[in-house]
Amino acid sequence: MRAYDFSPLYRQTVGFDRLFDMLGHTLDADPTPHAYPPYNIERTGDNAYRISLAVAGFSPEEIAIETKEHTLTIKGGKVQETDESRLREFLYQGIAARSFERRFQLADFVTVTGASLVNGLLHVDLVREVPEEQKPRRIEIAKGEVKARVVESKAA
Repeated sequence: MRAYDFSPLYRQTVGFDRLFDMLGHTLDADPTPHAYPPYNIERTGDNAYRISLAVAGFSPEEIAIETKEHTLTIKGGKVQETDESRLREFLYQGIAARSFERRFQLADFVTVTGASLVNGLLHVDLVREVPEEQKPRRIEIAKGEVKARVVESKAA
């Protein structure tokens, strides 16, 4: 496994430490646990996104969606077998019904707005709402000479 050193990039960036840490963990991760269930991530608007997971065979009661800090976790698991389902005998079982857990790292200010299960696809809608004070603003440059002000502070 390769180890990537992002420390040279820290000198040229401000506030991206978390991003580089996440990137380092992603590059070190084993890709095989993330094969089931398959998913799509799409942009549905300027600040709107949708994650769609193929969860055929699962009911809404068997799926749990949770957000904590900057992580979206989607878990699915079949409920215990009933007497009726034990009587069934599969000659061939190609539809996966195994439990799963899928995690997604969310960027700052991204929140989940809703979820729906339609035709075997679980759709999780997300929106990025940046607060006004965090949005970019234009800084005007003063014309002419600007005098520096000294602010006095009282030492304790």
